Amino acid sequence: MAAPQFVPTDPLERPRSYEGSARVPGPWTADRPADLDGRQPSGPHLGSPGPDQGYALHLASRLRPRVLVAPGESVDDALAGCLGIALRRASIFGRAPVIHDFTMALTMWGFFDADPPTDLLVERRTAFEGLAHTAQHYAEARSLVDRVPEATLRMLHGQVLSAYPARWRAMVGSE
Repeated sequence: MAAPQFVPTDPLERPRSYEGSARVPGPWTADRPADLDGRQPSGPHLGSPGPDQGYALHLASRLRPRVLVAPGESVDDALAGCLGIALRRASIFGRAPVIHDFTMALTMWGFFDADPPTDLLVERRTAFEGLAHTAQHYAEARSLVDRVPEATLRMLHGQVLSAYPARWRAMVGSE
């Protein structure tokens, strides 16, 4: 690295250079118990890994005041179920979650609608019940996330807004 001009240097001094290690380490191998050999496995109930997924919890807290639930439903359950959907959508695009991932999930399930269709209320009440208690309901949460078709997750935000409520069944995977 060059020194500023005001630093005195000896013109006869040899320039420093990199000297590598005397020992070259061997190649890395996946030999620890949790190391994956190859690509991340995919399939039902395996989740959707992606970068900075914890940011979705901040997004959920920002959307909490806007979530509308019917009697007998919980805002915590709604956010827990839609969290998985939002994270799956973000991971499809290989990025961190953004606010539109969450608003799309909440929109397709009618959580922004003050008067959602009655059949949607019945379905979402059973689909989202208890999801805030992830330890007891992890399988149900994964099933909810896995049932949403990938075509829905690839829709633009405006497409979801225009499709709700007429096509809610197709968007949530109930057809």
